[in-house]
Amino acid sequence: MSEPSHPQPAGLFARIATMPNNSVGKMILVTIILSLVCSVLVASAAVLLKPMQQRNVELARKARILEVAGLMEPGRSIEESFQDVEARLVDLDSGQFSDAFDPDTYNQQIAARDPALSTAVPPWEDIAGIQRRPRYAPVYLVESDGRIEQVILPVHGYGLWSTMYGFLALSGDTQEVLGLIFYQHAETPGLGGEIENPRWLARWEGKKVYGPDGEVRLQVIRGSVDAGSESADWSVDGISGATLTVMGVSNMVKFWLGEQGFGPFLAKLREGGA
Repeated sequence: MSEPSHPQPAGLFARIATMPNNSVGKMILVTIILSLVCSVLVASAAVLLKPMQQRNVELARKARILEVAGLMEPGRSIEESFQDVEARLVDLDSGQFSDAFDPDTYNQQIAARDPALSTAVPPWEDIAGIQRRPRYAPVYLVESDGRIEQVILPVHGYGLWSTMYGFLALSGDTQEVLGLIFYQHAETPGLGGEIENPRWLARWEGKKVYGPDGEVRLQVIRGSVDAGSESADWSVDGISGATLTVMGVSNMVKFWLGEQGFGPFLAKLREGGA
């Protein structure tokens, strides 16, 4: 009589379960299956969480703009406070407002890497070390009774180790600094990283931007500002041990306030419109 046949396990997982635990084939199959399952879970989580992450990034950007403008109010949400700020897009070449993109969704960093939306900055003009300048940039206006009280500009430039990203707030006549803040950089903690120190940032407040000749005169100096010097109104104290970082900040501000940056736009504002 023939030996009774044993039924074979049905399905892949059942067959894997019957394989010896020390089987090389079983270990490889289990590893592959676990990797596939984990990949699916991670990819699904990334897709599901992406809108929330984008939302948090947007809220963080708005919070920084409100902070540099001094508009953060206790008990009031970021979205509520941001209703006092108007986002506009500026064509940096002409200095005119533009409707080419939605300023609320336009990404200046991505645009700067797109040859169709940016231009290469000649090395002799690239004092900020940005290499490419986007054609368009968002600006944020705070108005009262039909008059512009503040202009907040996104600025970036290279320091010692990294590109520093921040916002610079100017008075409505563009002649005075109301605030400066950084939200992204990789400068040395305790040295160049002190550009985030509120005490140092407070030293920018009230500084003048342009000299009598109309040129950008605002700068960071080495050491401390002599209050009695002729240039005191346009000068900001340096940071000990962070000479190259603060030099980068100084060049960044000069670039974005000058002709290659927001200079044409700011000039039109001073003339009564953009």
